[in-house]
Amino acid sequence: MGKIIAIANQKGGVGKTTTATNLAAGIAQKGKKVLMVDIDPQGNATSGLGIDKTNLENTVYEMILGECSFDECLEQSVVENLWVLPSDSDLAGAEVDMIGLDNREYILKGILDKKKKKYDYIIIDCPPSLNVLTVNAMTASDSVIVPIQCEYYALEGLSQLLRTIELIKKRLNKKLQIEGIVFTMYDVRTNLSLEVVEDVKNNLTYRIYNTLIPRNVRLAEAPSYGIPISMYDAKSTGAIAYNNLVNEVLGIEEE
Repeated sequence: MGKIIAIANQKGGVGKTTTATNLAAGIAQKGKKVLMVDIDPQGNATSGLGIDKTNLENTVYEMILGECSFDECLEQSVVENLWVLPSDSDLAGAEVDMIGLDNREYILKGILDKKKKKYDYIIIDCPPSLNVLTVNAMTASDSVIVPIQCEYYALEGLSQLLRTIELIKKRLNKKLQIEGIVFTMYDVRTNLSLEVVEDVKNNLTYRIYNTLIPRNVRLAEAPSYGIPISMYDAKSTGAIAYNNLVNEVLGIEEE
């Protein structure tokens, strides 16, 4: 039975999609069957895993509105064992199109519940906002991983997201848990990064992953080639960090 994990943060530019794609790819490369659900209208997780957004007949948008089936939407990624439900800019209109639909918060859950037996893990890349798509993702998920950037206002944005997660847990999905918080764009050269990490650790009781995702040029370059960092430069600090995060998420002890 597939475990469903949403990768969410309502702030843009925090490494959310980078974390979603590299986590999904890394888990697949460990031999697990993985499904990536891209519900961000920017579609960066789709293109970052080698799928051409411009030539898609069906996307998550059509699937959510019942205009195509799960199987008609499904695409194979560049990574073995990793499939994608792709997204493009059409999804930006879903918020309006879903007004008036019955149980609209549960649409994605209804679709994934029928298919999750086929996968070990389902990773959902959420939009950088707390909208009906994000609510759908969290209602469908078992847990949430929150990537946060090592910057001054990290804790401020995080508290709003945590309140939303608690609200969804209370009203829509009682089993929803916070899987963990992962720090991204960590800069070893600045005291600020270290201060932010310590500040969050001192103020939160949730699990915080030991892995710190560094600022890394190779990590930023990989999506433009349509491949995860593990295929672009497996020896880069970014690839090593995401491999460590995959091991933490899967509960694999380092040798």
